[in-house]
Amino acid sequence: MDVYLENLKWGEEMADDIKVVAENRKARHDYFVEERHEAGIILTGTEIKSIRAGRVNLKDSYSEVVRGEVWLNQMHISPYEQGNRFNHDPLRKRKLLLNRSEIIKMNAKVQQQGMTLIPLKIYLKQGLAKIELGLCKGKKNYDKRDDLANRDALRQMERDLRERSKR
Repeated sequence: MDVYLENLKWGEEMADDIKVVAENRKARHDYFVEERHEAGIILTGTEIKSIRAGRVNLKDSYSEVVRGEVWLNQMHISPYEQGNRFNHDPLRKRKLLLNRSEIIKMNAKVQQQGMTLIPLKIYLKQGLAKIELGLCKGKKNYDKRDDLANRDALRQMERDLRERSKR
């Protein structure tokens, strides 16, 4: 780290090199996202290679707090093609790395307010795999319909504005 800091010019900021690998779009459709937290993931060697290749799916994944630790369930990481016998189980439980105080706060909200921990996206930040966890409340069917109607109305307004500007 010191060598990296020495190579920086005076006043130059360290850039956050973030590459989004996968997003859970269904989560935004099914849940209201109240809070967002960044967490690290404990992975094996073949898992991180598959993530860097973009072979990950967050569609049906969820998180839970068990005995003071946060675990990620049902996240599918495809087996690495050159992994041979050292390949991993694609749906295994993975431990997430968070501060103790964050875990306690999240667990309290999950138990008292009926919220759930949903992974929103997985990304690479300075070479390390990170996951964005959302503290979410479930949407009712009428909430989903309202969101779709609002989105359609915005699209129609944008189309109308584009047509007006062309005239």
